[in-house]
Amino acid sequence: MKISQDIQSQIESVKKNPQTKSSQGTSFESVVRMEHQQMRETELNRLMEKLTQQGDKVARFRSFKDLSKFKGLVKQFVKEAVQYGLDLKQTRNFSMNGQNRKLTIVDTIDEKLVELTDSVFDQEKKSIDILGQIGEIKGLLVNLYT
Repeated sequence: MKISQDIQSQIESVKKNPQTKSSQGTSFESVVRMEHQQMRETELNRLMEKLTQQGDKVARFRSFKDLSKFKGLVKQFVKEAVQYGLDLKQTRNFSMNGQNRKLTIVDTIDEKLVELTDSVFDQEKKSIDILGQIGEIKGLLVNLYT
């Protein structure tokens, strides 16, 4: 592999200035951290878009297949949110009864999913009620990762 003159001169200047190396290491670390955070947010936003589309399908067609996909997406979203370090908030936010806030939100999401399942079972529910419940679940998920 041939090294161009520009790269070779940069390598020589780094060898001459060891302080530059440590400051570049710090900035490199911060750049990597920022990119990693941006990728996390992009993935969560992508999942939220999928949730929105699937929620619309559940409201429109009221099929168990669509409901099952919606539940799977909610579980995947919660898993991704917890996996990406949101559990750090868990230790800092305690409620009045001693439980941390994040667990309360996850329990609430599960309760809302059960309510949504009941709504799909009851074919006489209006689509507006189902959309309201889907919106409430999405709001809780947004609270989880903000």
